[in-house]
Amino acid sequence: MTRTFSELMELTSFEDRFEYLSLKGVVGESTFGFERHLNQKFYTSREWRLTRDAVITRDYGCDLAMPGFEIYTRILIHHMNPITPEDIVHGNVDILDPEYLISVTHRTHNAIHYGDKHLLALPVVVRRPGDTRLWGNQTLRSVA
Repeated sequence: MTRTFSELMELTSFEDRFEYLSLKGVVGESTFGFERHLNQKFYTSREWRLTRDAVITRDYGCDLAMPGFEIYTRILIHHMNPITPEDIVHGNVDILDPEYLISVTHRTHNAIHYGDKHLLALPVVVRRPGDTRLWGNQTLRSVA
């Protein structure tokens, strides 16, 4: 299944977008192994930096491009379709195509790769006057 930004934008909830991208990977599963130098060179290239900046701008700096999920820490750009050493060596143009990229936080990136929604950050709760009481609208009963 090829995942695309266009399809992702049709999903209206953060949870649905996460499920669409979830890879259900295994912790410790090697992706580049001894070929790590390839992706390190790729991620420091001028082409990647320009693409990265364009994706962040397109996504308004939001996690999974979801309004209300602004990223205030380091923004990662996730390849929706995992790349391989061969993609880099053979110059697969898809690895620089924003249609296959999305802005994420580190936690969301790990949750996508490991298929574990428990790694996702909890949404921010909007506070309102009077909602700081520990027991909500309940009245405290004395225990005698």
